[in-house]
Amino acid sequence: MKSLVQATIAIIVVCSLLFFATNRLESAGSKGSKDTLTVYNWGEYIDPDLLDQFTEETGIKVIYETFDSNEAMMTKVQQGGSAYDVAVPSEYMVQKMMEEDLLIPLDHSKIPNLKNIDPYFLDLAFDPKNKYSIPYFWGTVGIVFNPNLIEEHLTFTTWEDLWDSSLKDKVFLVDGAREVMGMGLNSIGESLNAKDEDLLRKATDKLVTLTPNVKAIIGDEITPLMINNEAAVALTWSGQAQDMMWENEDLDFAVPEEGSNLWFDNFVIPKTAANIDGAHAFINFMLDAEVSAQNNDYVGYSTPNKAAMELMDPEVINDERFYPTEEVREHLEVYENLGPEWLGKYNEYFIKFKMSLN
Repeated sequence: MKSLVQATIAIIVVCSLLFFATNRLESAGSKGSKDTLTVYNWGEYIDPDLLDQFTEETGIKVIYETFDSNEAMMTKVQQGGSAYDVAVPSEYMVQKMMEEDLLIPLDHSKIPNLKNIDPYFLDLAFDPKNKYSIPYFWGTVGIVFNPNLIEEHLTFTTWEDLWDSSLKDKVFLVDGAREVMGMGLNSIGESLNAKDEDLLRKATDKLVTLTPNVKAIIGDEITPLMINNEAAVALTWSGQAQDMMWENEDLDFAVPEEGSNLWFDNFVIPKTAANIDGAHAFINFMLDAEVSAQNNDYVGYSTPNKAAMELMDPEVINDERFYPTEEVREHLEVYENLGPEWLGKYNEYFIKFKMSLN
């Protein structure tokens, strides 16, 4: 009997040791190390050759993961199951992540290439003094169109052109509540950050009158469809429009004069980070002038890196469709963090509009 008890105790001890060792290994694996860096970014939003170059220069292996929405990214960070060292949220999500204490303050002394960023894009309202974020790319929301498939009088310098009767069943809209509701609000002369239910109702009523012209509300597939002339007009982001125009030279892009969205995607270090020094090194690497210029050539969105612009094709940086002047930018608005209540209302009215298409 005594030997049986001793054997049982021995088994329990061994199992406990194995359990402890396994947990330590899993914990070590989930927390990462100084030899690895986990970057969480939008899809097709970095030149993959630069990840290899960073590894060659630093010895740090990059684990690269992608997301398709700010909300999906934030949910993963909130859950804390993955040790993301660098993430790339948009401005309103930076603000929300700051409010929920999900970000680590940046050590600017470890990011000397911050000097390359145009001061216009620093110290913005969503993150004063760039305590938590560094701008990566920026752009606008506007209208991409094929002049060969529409009436000559349509230039889309005004949102009202979308309602032209000649565009019946010829318009794609991106599947985004902030983008579509923002367009609706701008079209009636209101802010795309309005917190007024009467204004949201009026904007939705205006959008419902657009339904005869709407061919579909879709996501990323909007790019190949516009390239293949499946529709004449689309509401989209400037960078996505640039991708389309690269493949289809007949396409053009305009930002209506009434106003639209000016957006910024930014580097941040989430509190899930396991390699904070590596994260700073990666951000600093991406802000290098030559690296940033190469990355811009691959991605195509507008860069806030003033030093990189000196190395880029003048035709690119002088194209005011994608690098609008400061005067034009004064008519644009950055998305604010509306909070859960108002974001819910925007989504509610957007769904109401989508249902009107059926």
